[in-house]
Amino acid sequence: MKKYLVMALMMAIGCTAIAQQPVKLPAPNPLKASKMSLMEALQKRKSVREYSSKEISLQTLSTLLWTACGYNRPDEKRITAPSAINAQDITLYVCMKNGAYCYNPDENQLDFVSAEDLRPAVAGRQDFAKQAPICIVLVSDLNKFRSPRAEFGAMDAGFVSENICLACTALGLATVPRASMEKETLTKAFGLNENQVLMLNNPVGWPK
Repeated sequence: MKKYLVMALMMAIGCTAIAQQPVKLPAPNPLKASKMSLMEALQKRKSVREYSSKEISLQTLSTLLWTACGYNRPDEKRITAPSAINAQDITLYVCMKNGAYCYNPDENQLDFVSAEDLRPAVAGRQDFAKQAPICIVLVSDLNKFRSPRAEFGAMDAGFVSENICLACTALGLATVPRASMEKETLTKAFGLNENQVLMLNNPVGWPK
């Protein structure tokens, strides 16, 4: 079954019933995926706006999502990125050619959200972004704070986006953090409420 779920995710096939199933990700393996030190990643990090059409494997995607805001202390439910009052308010939406998924760190899986290719909506007027195999959209759930604080959500999104930038460098991937996107379209497609706010996005691909 896993084989067919992987095929459904990584290839634009016509079987919607399979594509709508949750996709279990391989266990993240950051130590095996890259031997680059943090200092080297900081030195080499740069914003890249050109991407090849080469697909990103589920193993690499799993590691990337884990570095963004996966559990590094599962027993304590602590994630790789800090957040205000430990709200852990950032949710990742992964947009690809065959649909959009929500990263579920509890189950280490992608939960189906939409069968539509939402990369053009993420790109907006910047066409280069929709050429990336995946676009990761960062949403802050302001309901997780004691009172809705958009500045806290923006701060936490910045932490997660920086994790993505450094992880991409270490994994040999290319990305750039962006704030522009068609927010109304994405809010509707993701089924967000008024306190779930689109903050940033990172198109991700292999360097062209």
